[in-house]
Amino acid sequence: MPTATDAPARARKHSTDVPRIRRRVHSVDRPRRSVSVTLLAGLVVLYTVVPLAWLVISATKTQTDLLGSPGIWFSGHFALWDNIRQTLTYDDGIFGRWLLNTLLYVVLGAGGATFLAVLGGYGLAKFGFRGKRTVFALVIGAVAVPTTALAVPTFLMFSKMGLTNTPWAVIIPSLVSPFGLYLMWVFASEAVPTELLEAARVDGAGELRTFFRISLPLLAPGIVTVLLFTVVATWNNYFLPLIMIKDPKWYPLTLGLNAWNDQAATAGGQPVFNLVITGSLLTILPLIMAFLLLQRYWQSGLAAGSVKE
Repeated sequence: MPTATDAPARARKHSTDVPRIRRRVHSVDRPRRSVSVTLLAGLVVLYTVVPLAWLVISATKTQTDLLGSPGIWFSGHFALWDNIRQTLTYDDGIFGRWLLNTLLYVVLGAGGATFLAVLGGYGLAKFGFRGKRTVFALVIGAVAVPTTALAVPTFLMFSKMGLTNTPWAVIIPSLVSPFGLYLMWVFASEAVPTELLEAARVDGAGELRTFFRISLPLLAPGIVTVLLFTVVATWNNYFLPLIMIKDPKWYPLTLGLNAWNDQAATAGGQPVFNLVITGSLLTILPLIMAFLLLQRYWQSGLAAGSVKE
């Protein structure tokens, strides 16, 4: 039988066993480190960061320093602010016009594509109708078709309608986003419980009120994801404006910077390599800011549904 004198011994033994148990639990929960995965991740980071670092450093160089020392290191003269001023004032400030054109295409094209994807994805996910499987197959097939394969037929169709060389030739095709529709379809199927919609209908709420008051807040992470995808696709769109737009006044930034690059590479043309580099840096800054400001919505979307009660 244990006596009162054995209590301190048992307490000391218990106190020495607790750290051992904790160390074992921590050793089990601690993730294993893989050298190969770490090296691969490091290579991916270098592949991503090095071009961006070269762009930032090159934007601080003058035209002479850029041609003389194009390496990934700063030159003696810091000319970033002068390059930005020259970029914004060159050719009567045409860069600002290209920026406004790009914003127009993004707001109407990407915003409209996101709006249509949200409505279509929600309807396909939460309403049943005949031919739903056929629609699903068509959406998957549309995702698999590259946009460049549709550029020429789109140009011929818009040419017959007299819409080429106008902003609508870029905005209207940008409204169609099969990938965004599919993404919202899948997200709405999991993010919006059907029982919640049925409860709202029983309480007398209409479909529009149910969508805007109940479903839309639950779809916010998916909406932001689709919005970022469509914004990036529209902002970086090059081939469609190339075949649709001939007037430089309606160029987006991608076509405008390419025109400057061709001018700099032409024999006898005015060298504007520093403006091309600085303009490229100014072009990617809005995208970086958008990702940084909206990343918390992505995180909440990734965590949605990961924990079950």
